[in-house]
Amino acid sequence: MAFNIVAVVQAGRLSYEALLLAASLRASAPGFQGKLFLAEPGGPLWPQDPRLTNPALRAALEGLGATFLPFQNCVFGASYPHGNKIEALLALPDEPFLFLDTDTLVTGDLAAVPFDFARPSASMRREGTWPTVPLYSTHEAIWGALYARFGLDIAPTLDLSEPADHWRRFLYFNAGWFFHASPKAFGERFLTIARTIRDDTPPELAAQELFPWLDQIALPLVVQSFGGGRPGPELAGLDGDVTCHYRSLPLLYARESDRAVEVLEEVASQKELRRLLRDHEPARELIYKNRGRKIREMFDRADLPRREQAIRARIREAGLWLR
Repeated sequence: MAFNIVAVVQAGRLSYEALLLAASLRASAPGFQGKLFLAEPGGPLWPQDPRLTNPALRAALEGLGATFLPFQNCVFGASYPHGNKIEALLALPDEPFLFLDTDTLVTGDLAAVPFDFARPSASMRREGTWPTVPLYSTHEAIWGALYARFGLDIAPTLDLSEPADHWRRFLYFNAGWFFHASPKAFGERFLTIARTIRDDTPPELAAQELFPWLDQIALPLVVQSFGGGRPGPELAGLDGDVTCHYRSLPLLYARESDRAVEVLEEVASQKELRRLLRDHEPARELIYKNRGRKIREMFDRADLPRREQAIRARIREAGLWLR
């Protein structure tokens, strides 16, 4: 089934990440038949215009097949930039879509992934970042209150192979990728749920930090409401051999596959991209000055620290953390 890809682009770091995303899509998935939409936020909720104004970057992205998609932030804006991925969905053509964060590389044939767009899912490459359970509560009480608020059944979402009240027992995604058949229906529900959690927070969440986790709090509820759930083995290529959500270039060099590094350096070596990416300090230092290879030598990919925070700390100690 043909589908579109959407990512959010803004001036600064996201524009350079989008350049790598678009170039890797063209290089690794030449059979992809959909459109790559780069959604640009705007409107009065931004004190400064967030749009990409660099004409050379815009021309390069369009040359790689990207279509810019302007949209207005009506609910979140600069107060919660993660909300861009929610509000952007409403501007898309109402056709099957895959959302990708811009800090993603396509490393394999994305067109060959057998998506079932009627059953949405999202990335399981996450840590137990939310909730932080106080002594008087439980994961079950917090998540249960959310499902009850929106008239949803929590029981089908539980992974009963995990211990009682362990965070992995409950449906929790990384919002780096997700998909569905209708961006309009999915986006409207995502927006309603996220806004309700923000503006009419259930009392069981009174002690919880909602930011920056709000999109990841709402996403499981949206997915479950459309009959979706955890990704099956047919989607293993996402966060696997087909896509790599690397988060930052230092983390890419530290922990991602040899294939991800190969794709990164291959597309970044293209003359036109190299000229543009040299203006982005992390790319200039880590790719073109080979300092990323120094990071790579610091870590054993078969025996990485369990927590991302520990990887970041080691890179910072070496003076190589560039964002």
